[in-house]
Amino acid sequence: MSTTLKSEMRETKKKSNLTQLRKEGFVPAIVYGYKMDATPVSVTENDLLKTLKVTGRNGVLKLDVDGKSVDVVLGDYQAGALKGDIRHADFLAIDMTEELEVDVQVHLVGPSIGEKEGVVVQQPNFELRIKVKPSEIPESFEVDITKLQIGETITVADIRGKSKFEILSDDDHSLVLISAPRTEQEMEELESEPSVDVDAETKVIGEKVE
Repeated sequence: MSTTLKSEMRETKKKSNLTQLRKEGFVPAIVYGYKMDATPVSVTENDLLKTLKVTGRNGVLKLDVDGKSVDVVLGDYQAGALKGDIRHADFLAIDMTEELEVDVQVHLVGPSIGEKEGVVVQQPNFELRIKVKPSEIPESFEVDITKLQIGETITVADIRGKSKFEILSDDDHSLVLISAPRTEQEMEELESEPSVDVDAETKVIGEKVE
C-alpha cells in the first residue's frame, strides 16, 4: 500500500531558508534516484510522520514533486538530538519492478524452551539487510526462538536457507543468544561494583557543551 505525501520545491542558496522552513513546521528534504535528478524539496513534518505511521520505515510512498507522482522510500533522515524532530530527509526514487536493498527490524518470536528457567535472551543485532521488491518489503523479519535452549544461538547462517527473502547480511551476523541466568554470586558481585556518579558526569558534560 502506497501513500501520497505532498512536497514543495525549495531554494538552496541561503542557510537561513532552512531555519525558516523548520520554524514553519517543514522538513528540508532531497529526492533522487530512478529517473530523477537530485531535487531539493520540503515536506511538512506532521504529514511525514503520519505517512510513516501508515507505511512503516521501509514502506513505499508516493511523493508529489512539482505535480509529478514519484514512487519513493525514505532513504535516510536526520533527527534533532534534543527534541527528536526530523531535521532533514532523503527520499530515494525507485523502480517498482526492481529489487531494493533494505534494512528490516528483527522480531523474535518466542518464548524459548529455557525461558522458564530464567534464561537471558540477548539480541546482538536488531536489523537484517535483505534484497526485495518494493511491494514485498516486510514490516519486520520474524525469527522463531521457541526451540532454543541455554547456550544456543541463531545466526544468519541458520536461517538463510529457510527465508523467502534474499539475505545480504553475513552468515556470522548474530541475531539471538540464549544465556544461562546469573548466579547469586554474580549478582552480588554486580551489586558490589562502585556506582557511577551521575551528577558528576552530568556536570562535566554540561561544562563541555557550554
